[in-house]
Amino acid sequence: MHRITLPLLLLAVVTFFAGLGRGAITDSDEAFYADAAREMVASGDWITPHYNYEPRFQKPVLYYWLTAAASLVLGENEMASRLWAAMAGLGLVLVTAAAGRRWYDESTGLLAGAIVATNFGYFSIGRMALPDLPLAFCISLAIWAALVATLEQERSPRKFVLLASLALGLGFLTKGPLGLIIPAIVIVPVLMIERRSIALTPSDMVLGFIVMVSVAVPWYVAMWLRHGNEYLQGFFIGDNFERFATDRFNDPRPWWFYFPIVAGGLLPWTPLALVWLGPLTQFVRRRRDIGTVDLRLMLWAALPLAFFSLSVGKQPRYILPVLPPLALLLASSIVERTQEWRGLDGARSRPRRATGVVVGSLVSGAFFIVLGGLLYRVQPLLINVAPIFTQVAAGLIATAGAVIVLVALSSQWRTAPVVIALAAAVTLPALQFGGLSSGREDTVRQMARLVQQQRTAGEQVGTYRVFVRNLVFYARTQTTDIITDDQAFDFLSQPARALMVAPAGIVDRLERERGLALVRIAELPYFNEAGVRVRTLLWPDPARDLMRVVLVANR
Repeated sequence: MHRITLPLLLLAVVTFFAGLGRGAITDSDEAFYADAAREMVASGDWITPHYNYEPRFQKPVLYYWLTAAASLVLGENEMASRLWAAMAGLGLVLVTAAAGRRWYDESTGLLAGAIVATNFGYFSIGRMALPDLPLAFCISLAIWAALVATLEQERSPRKFVLLASLALGLGFLTKGPLGLIIPAIVIVPVLMIERRSIALTPSDMVLGFIVMVSVAVPWYVAMWLRHGNEYLQGFFIGDNFERFATDRFNDPRPWWFYFPIVAGGLLPWTPLALVWLGPLTQFVRRRRDIGTVDLRLMLWAALPLAFFSLSVGKQPRYILPVLPPLALLLASSIVERTQEWRGLDGARSRPRRATGVVVGSLVSGAFFIVLGGLLYRVQPLLINVAPIFTQVAAGLIATAGAVIVLVALSSQWRTAPVVIALAAAVTLPALQFGGLSSGREDTVRQMARLVQQQRTAGEQVGTYRVFVRNLVFYARTQTTDIITDDQAFDFLSQPARALMVAPAGIVDRLERERGLALVRIAELPYFNEAGVRVRTLLWPDPARDLMRVVLVANR
């Protein structure tokens, strides 16, 4: 184990795993994967994923397998559902650090790994039961291992060929063609630009291809044998091509959509990108060339960003694979401006005060202070979190920001990046325990328990604009997704007793406008943490932001 590995492991454990299982599975895409894994274990069908007791063909099987396996060990809970997303975050930290150490130096590898471990983009996705971070890990590992195998004078490149091939196969099994396309659009241009001789034997490449195919293809063949050509066409054309080229799955967004997403995902490190202004200015004035490794990383970041920007259907988490190369570029620039160096005469020299590092650290510190204040403001909305937890968390975050500011203004300004990493290591768990999760029974858990109690005769259960995805995970029963008032009226007008979960306002409207006489079994307050908007943080209003969720029966 390399000496920078242990501190990065400790940092990643804190940022990715602390409180991982506390919050309920949200009413978002993570419910698909959590429930599909639960149903996989319950049914014993490890080939065809099922969600809400119906086949789910939208994504490949790897994340379902990993989550189902984790649930066999840890139980069917939130921790098991999210474990492999967090593990992927840890893997990304180690891959980034290895690349930084190999291509730059030890200090750059350590700082780049710390950036990956403490950015808000990976923190948020690494705590959700989603395959996007595992995909980002597979893509990053494949790109790095392939470039090492092909462009460096490695004594035994075969091990890196096998590593890249394994990562490509796992990526394809995680989310389909993207696991191959993104590495290809990076690796091929880099090879063409650097024009080095590729020291790979034909046997190496054949062996790598066999490994990739052996990992990636068998499950697809099994699905084709079971479900026929309709599955392959629906998955590769419908769920992949149409997701990229049409607005069938996601609303169309402008071409620049991902730029603020990347900037937000890199927080709290984004302000330190000011260190790039000097080199950029020198390059424009032709006083500085771009190094080979820097160009390699720029292509690694820019080409996937351009690819996703060209798509019609955009999602913020699609862009996750560009953060490791950005972390490496940022870390190398910060290290260049903060480390001492030894001259030809053996004397040590210290860099002059770097404006980009100082100003960027001041802005980062201010961000933490503001974040602590915003968390304190939204305390009235956090109905499932004890107020003392929120107050302590807000105080810790604001204090961490103040420490960053003080260090940046002092003679110890060179240590500001280290302090930012430590401040993030305090802030991210504080957000988890003080704002994003609770040790109490969340509203969806309470509602699921009530549904189970009320289903004395196997009644149908409908969900209307609330808990439409996650209730099935907790209630362990099939639910009907109701979309319109007409569907709700038909559902509640059936002769048999039926249960429906909906916002109180919708129930009021159905009773008033449709003449339904409904039995209100329970009414619970609900704050949708996954749906927080900037307005919610700046002007929290319980009357507007807290929803009343009702369980009703038609008789």
